Amino acid sequence: MCVVGEDAMRILVSVIRHLLNLAGAYKVYEWYLEKQLDPKRIPTHIGIIMDGNRRWSESLMLDKFGGYAVGADKVYKAVEWCMDLGIRQITLYVLSTENLRRSKEDLESLFKVLESRLDDLYHDPRVYEKRMRIKAIGKVERLPEGIKAKIHRLEEATREHDGYYITLAIAYGGRGEIVESIRRIAERVKRGEIEPDAIDEKVIEDNLFTSDLPKQEPDLIIRTSGEVRLSGFLLWQSAYSELVFLDVLWPEFRRIDLLRAIRIYQSRKRRYGL
Repeated sequence: MCVVGEDAMRILVSVIRHLLNLAGAYKVYEWYLEKQLDPKRIPTHIGIIMDGNRRWSESLMLDKFGGYAVGADKVYKAVEWCMDLGIRQITLYVLSTENLRRSKEDLESLFKVLESRLDDLYHDPRVYEKRMRIKAIGKVERLPEGIKAKIHRLEEATREHDGYYITLAIAYGGRGEIVESIRRIAERVKRGEIEPDAIDEKVIEDNLFTSDLPKQEPDLIIRTSGEVRLSGFLLWQSAYSELVFLDVLWPEFRRIDLLRAIRIYQSRKRRYGL
């Protein structure tokens, strides 16, 4: 009996998908999925945990830089797909605080791609034509100087934009965000600006990294790679988010997968704890 390894199976699946795409089958299925969606119930805010870059590159025997580069290119497409559907807020989990403990080689590859793509975004006319506001949340101060400078330049250039809100969670952790919120509130208490008894959920939300977004809470959170966990992504904001876990590695993420996730979202009844 022949046992097919996981990497070989992923390659086989990738080849089959490519052949189906060439045959036009995916276009038909994509059209079918989009027709099933209710345009009045499209999510306002989507969060995406972009997982699986390294596994994808390893399965194809590519170096880490290649995997991160393809994954970064997929971000452009995913954002375009979201905007085409009328989704105005997209929060992308780029790098967790735990990821900063990866090997030097791994981080160098990731940072090289990140710095290049931040530069591309700054010079991309679509950012300005569509008035995309791009902001990073997280412990940005822990990033290399070159990346910090490019983040600051991009944020300043798009600060007044209000067409679409693209939030990049970089060196981010949900627990750390809540801790930082508490610290900010404690400083306000110390200065006599607020009484302890006045601290409620809204006060905490007003001190989160996402406090300046029109809608802090994602309606839908998508995670790729088949892993079933949030990994610290928007822990406070995701209390009532619908979660969809897809068994596809991020570099292989397609518009079909986005449409499938939204169809699942629309099939659910949001109860908000009731």
